[in-house]
Amino acid sequence: MRWSTGWYAGSGHDRVPRGSRPVPGHEAAWTVGWPASRVRTAGSGPLALAMVGDCGADDQQLGQALERVRAKDWRALTRWPGSYLTIARSGEALAVIGDLAGQHPVYWRTEGTGTWWSTSAGALAALDGAQVDPTALAAHLAFGQPDVLGQRSLFRAVSRVPTGHLLLITPEQTAAVRYEPAEYTPVNLHDAAPTVRASLSEAVAVRLGDRPISADLAGLDSTTLACLAARSGPVAAVTFADDRLRDDDLAYAVRTAATVPNLAHHKVPGSARTVYYAGVGDLDRLPITDAPNAYVVTASIKRAVLDTVAARTRAPGVHFTGAAGDAVLSAPSAYLADLLRTRQHRRAFQHAQAHARLRHTSVLSVLRRARPASRTDLPASWRQLATTLRQAPGEWVPQAQQPAAWTPLLATAHWMSPDVRGQLANALDTAADHSAEAPRLLAAWADRQDLVRVGADTSGWREIALAGHGIEIAAPFLDNEVIRACLAVPADQRAAAGRYKPLLAEAFTGTSVLPGFVLSRVTKGGFNALAYAGLTQNAPVLMDLLGSSSRLAAAGLATEAPVARMLARAAAGQSTAHGALHLAVAAEVWLRRLEAHAASSWWEVGAHAAA
Repeated sequence: MRWSTGWYAGSGHDRVPRGSRPVPGHEAAWTVGWPASRVRTAGSGPLALAMVGDCGADDQQLGQALERVRAKDWRALTRWPGSYLTIARSGEALAVIGDLAGQHPVYWRTEGTGTWWSTSAGALAALDGAQVDPTALAAHLAFGQPDVLGQRSLFRAVSRVPTGHLLLITPEQTAAVRYEPAEYTPVNLHDAAPTVRASLSEAVAVRLGDRPISADLAGLDSTTLACLAARSGPVAAVTFADDRLRDDDLAYAVRTAATVPNLAHHKVPGSARTVYYAGVGDLDRLPITDAPNAYVVTASIKRAVLDTVAARTRAPGVHFTGAAGDAVLSAPSAYLADLLRTRQHRRAFQHAQAHARLRHTSVLSVLRRARPASRTDLPASWRQLATTLRQAPGEWVPQAQQPAAWTPLLATAHWMSPDVRGQLANALDTAADHSAEAPRLLAAWADRQDLVRVGADTSGWREIALAGHGIEIAAPFLDNEVIRACLAVPADQRAAAGRYKPLLAEAFTGTSVLPGFVLSRVTKGGFNALAYAGLTQNAPVLMDLLGSSSRLAAAGLATEAPVARMLARAAAGQSTAHGALHLAVAAEVWLRRLEAHAASSWWEVGAHAAA
């Protein structure tokens, strides 16, 4: 696993990460697993800057940025294309800045003489064997929103830096400090389009070079990235085309590859193994990650794609994915609550009509779902949620039929023991009391949470690709500047009634990057068929994984009876809480992988202690 870490104190440190490289110019900072070419530095000692990852700044720009470091203008250090960790030292102040999408998260823990920081919570926990925090894991399972519990990580004694914050360490204090606004100043879709086009083009370009390039060629998002990359050279474009999917991804992919130069198209056929949950019983093939990772559920599908890429390109290469395109280019229907909140009733009605047609329901039903969330804010919604958790769970209702909410309560919350639900309710009340920076609009909150969740999951896919194929996963929609450009457009414009991803169409129409038939596409593939097939084929494995001997059951996080009932519904072909099952399986796999991974493999005694 790739990670970075550092020590801040007046005295020396007693450990160093095993297999690490020192970060040039920084007295006590290291990277593990990162190639030297992806660690860029400028300055040293009291005025130093380091970027770890894919950073589009050249050496001259990094040198010039030292003035921004001197001025403690931290946000200016996050504006280059790419996805990277920033380490900046200005005198006695050290700023460690992750990205806006959680691909480079930042954690810390204090000891008697100083502070350890890291991009790996597990590594910091391994310093003294700190255990998983069951309440934080319960929040992960029940809400799926990483920032609900703020600075609380999944490990005891390890703190996390919330989205849009940086870690600032000085002799006086260690604190998470906001550097990104909770809401952006609104920019009209038409005015934002050139910025979106430029930021996305730069995000692709910064990953190109002399490495072989491959890309998914499926939906609108991945097709955009593939076409952008193809403008600079050959791209091995792959489409997962299982006959059970019954979508038109393959037809569009074939037509696109025949139209766009430099796209060499390859079909990835499905098989009995390319279903959800195939291989979750083979834990040794799954990566160690800092949090439960959704891609363990679909690992066999991802490996089939990577096998095809590896067979047609030389390693190591870069593979582009459209992950997070939905999160930045569109918006969930919950934004209707914001239109009602801001008294844009006519616009709310117009949008509700479009949603009603799409879901074959009435306009009144759509507005009724949105109204409760329009009458509350984030802290109040958490207090209401805490009250619900202290009550006995009700019957499961599919998420699409529940009222819109700032923080939806997932089916996994109904599977928890009363004691765990009570502890989670107390944690929610505490979070509500400390939510002074809460955004005013529901969409602003939900967008950020979706991005951090997708970013963390994409990091897990990256580990699978690197370990098994030596292939680097690139997800440009998760880059800081792409996020900023897209989310500045109000949610109701990104989800304009009657148009599919209008921001992308506005950005690329007339540019010759994408064929017109791609930009006019209104369909989107889905994997529900493979989810049901996987649940049916792997029911015995899942029953064993989530049964009475499961780690989740032992912690009261997923009691056996309700999980068994949900699996039985799936086996019978009935509507199922797919998302909840994915979360539970990923969490169980994660807990078992942690048990099998020796904590001593993270650290070794440093020269200071040995002396």
